[in-house]
Amino acid sequence: MSLFDSLPRERLEKMAAAGREVMECYRVLEKTSANIVGQVIEHQGTFYEWDHYPDGDVFDHETYGQYYYHSHRPEDGEHGHFHLFMRRDGIPSSMKPAPFAGTGEWPTGDDIICHLIAIAMEPKGFPTHLFTTNRWVTGEIWYTAADVTELLDQFKIDHTYPSWAANRWVTAMVALYHPQIAQLLIERDEVVQAWAESHDGDVLEDRDLDLTSKISLDIKHQIKQINKALKKA
Repeated sequence: MSLFDSLPRERLEKMAAAGREVMECYRVLEKTSANIVGQVIEHQGTFYEWDHYPDGDVFDHETYGQYYYHSHRPEDGEHGHFHLFMRRDGIPSSMKPAPFAGTGEWPTGDDIICHLIAIAMEPKGFPTHLFTTNRWVTGEIWYTAADVTELLDQFKIDHTYPSWAANRWVTAMVALYHPQIAQLLIERDEVVQAWAESHDGDVLEDRDLDLTSKISLDIKHQIKQINKALKKA
């Protein structure tokens, strides 16, 4: 049984709709030889490693979703990657940080964020991987995989800055790969736990552990598998 065969029909339908949305974004952008990354960094001046694009990040004040794009890993063959977050007001008060007795300074108040997933992009502006990171990488509050997964369906950027197409694409990518993101988060927690058991110090602040889980992307194959599972559901 494949991952898709175990999913309820409602989830498969959401994923299928997200797949259509991703392909529609590509269709519209292709008309002007544009791409997702270009939509985010356009009119932002010189592109510098580590700087956030667009300036000030992208934030939806109704859904509390947030993302930014930046670059600092050219040795991996990527142009850059998106980091996706849920901010404090989008995190239920019942959701508590994971119990870690660490040494790092975690954000408080309005600065509280939860990292959902990162999307790596190649130079032509198409996604290549999804990956998760250790806490120190994004300066987030650390929540369990189960709790972060509960936030995925809430992520949505529902406005036009910096680009209608880019915002709809980022939103749809989370829905399209929901089960894989959930699995990556589980693997993230397992990697962090294993690292903590074999290394001294605060695992969430250990600069030797940055990337915690990763998968390659093939959007057309993903859509094909979803449609195949829907026929069986």
